[in-house]
Amino acid sequence: MDLYSFGPIALLLDGAYWLVSRLHEFVTPLAPEAGAALAVALLTILVRIALIPVGRSQVKAEITRKRLAPKIAALNAKYKNPEVRQRKLMELYQTEKASPLAGCLPLLLQIPVLSAIYGLFIKPEIHGAPNTLLSETMAGLPLSGNLGTLLGSGEAWPRITVYVLLVLVMAGVAELQRRYLLLPQDPPPTPPAPVPGQPTLPDLSGLTRIMRWMPYMTVVMALIVPLAAAIYLTITTAWTLCERLLLRRILGAREAQAGSGNAEVVPA
Repeated sequence: MDLYSFGPIALLLDGAYWLVSRLHEFVTPLAPEAGAALAVALLTILVRIALIPVGRSQVKAEITRKRLAPKIAALNAKYKNPEVRQRKLMELYQTEKASPLAGCLPLLLQIPVLSAIYGLFIKPEIHGAPNTLLSETMAGLPLSGNLGTLLGSGEAWPRITVYVLLVLVMAGVAELQRRYLLLPQDPPPTPPAPVPGQPTLPDLSGLTRIMRWMPYMTVVMALIVPLAAAIYLTITTAWTLCERLLLRRILGAREAQAGSGNAEVVPA
């Protein structure tokens, strides 16, 4: 079954094709040989700008989890009964208006965009018309080719180094993300069996392990998707790193100021 023939996905693909085509027309006078690649880069930047509020919420959730960590540790130590501990943890999250799943939204929102760009450079037709983007290139490499197909073509070298450089940049960003974004943390406790009529905490142990390897999974993905999608992944991962570090600095400073302000008004 062709997923791109499904109504909502087909509509997303049509919209992405229209936008990339218009951006392509706009930037072609500036970069005739890489207009489509530049259009994908501009689309990536527009998407990332639109997601800045979501990134801000993600960092705020991260700061909240860090602030709640001592309280969570105290509850885990105080309440040995799994059901009582789970109830107290849920009450803490509700009181603080926090969620153990906060921060996953940016990753989920990236999936439709990446899927659309992937479809733009593999589908021979878009909305019943020939897909003209399939003939576009960057540095002589077709944007519709992935690393495997490019290596299999006799004309790839030495232009293939452009693709290799993108992957190396992503690998470097992935390592920086592992060091500075995915800070070491204790694994979340395994929740008890669900109790009928009571809210339950999700088991995040598996998700935590996956998230720690996610930057490198993105690098692997870049090896198998079309070059256009690799451009999107490279820019969005670099943007994510810079955005998160900057927002941590800004929002973390505000959190520290708020904390010190509250400390000053404690009555003697």
